[in-house]
Amino acid sequence: MAINFKGKTALISGAAGGIGLALAQALGQKGMNIVLADIDTIQLDRAVETLRQQGIRCFASQLDVTEYTQWQAAVEAAVNEFGGLHMLINNAGVGGVSGTIEDTNHDTWRWVVDVNLMGVLYGTQAATPALKQTGEGGWIVNVASMAGMMGVPYSSAYAATKAAVVSMSESWMAELAPHNIHVSVLCPAFVKTRIHESMRNLQDKYKPEQGTMDSKKLNLGLNKAAALVESGISTELLANRVLEALESGQHYIFTHPNYRPAVKGRAAALDKAFEDAQNSPLVGHLIDQEIARL
Repeated sequence: MAINFKGKTALISGAAGGIGLALAQALGQKGMNIVLADIDTIQLDRAVETLRQQGIRCFASQLDVTEYTQWQAAVEAAVNEFGGLHMLINNAGVGGVSGTIEDTNHDTWRWVVDVNLMGVLYGTQAATPALKQTGEGGWIVNVASMAGMMGVPYSSAYAATKAAVVSMSESWMAELAPHNIHVSVLCPAFVKTRIHESMRNLQDKYKPEQGTMDSKKLNLGLNKAAALVESGISTELLANRVLEALESGQHYIFTHPNYRPAVKGRAAALDKAFEDAQNSPLVGHLIDQEIARL
């Protein structure tokens, strides 16, 4: 049975372009009211105009996802404008700066953590009371990455935060199920977005001291990232895949089945590690212990 999105309201972070804007268009065409939230106000105004030209009810909300009070304001505005909130899409994210462990800049790492991880927490925490209040249930879609399913050399900050988003989503799947709030985590591989240019929106509080970043290494990393991103799928295809997955009630949304062998390999390695533990004379006896549950 098809989901009736008509008349319901979605709040989407990072909605001024890329995946966020594509999802806004796809959901808006299904009859949803859209709150487009983004830190880039110039692109945000253009996105709103694009959707309104398509007959989609929407408005803009300036949002720095690292500021919880701004999340609260965005949720309040959505409820006031459209009478309720039914869907949250935590899409805003940054790629960080690729490099070795030794080259890691602490301010840049903190920026990636605050946007990719804390931004998802803040959004979910601010929106959940409104989602519950409708009494109709709803949806939370957290945009992670295939990097959340496996480590990525030289991109540990990005991979770590996306793995955290997967884990948080799994926790919330169980917690919010009694309220009929369906939580999904989206894990795409490469998509044609501007994530490799995410430093364009780097907030002042995360900017490293002058001279602490190697511009030659930075540009080399950006060029490699740009080539990978350009090889990816379109944002429109991804948005349609998300709707397809929501229609069938999927919790894990994958867009690139060619990565299945890699994820299966990781799962096999984990299973082998459990087998080793079971065969261990030190901890093998715990196999019969009941699993503790909250």
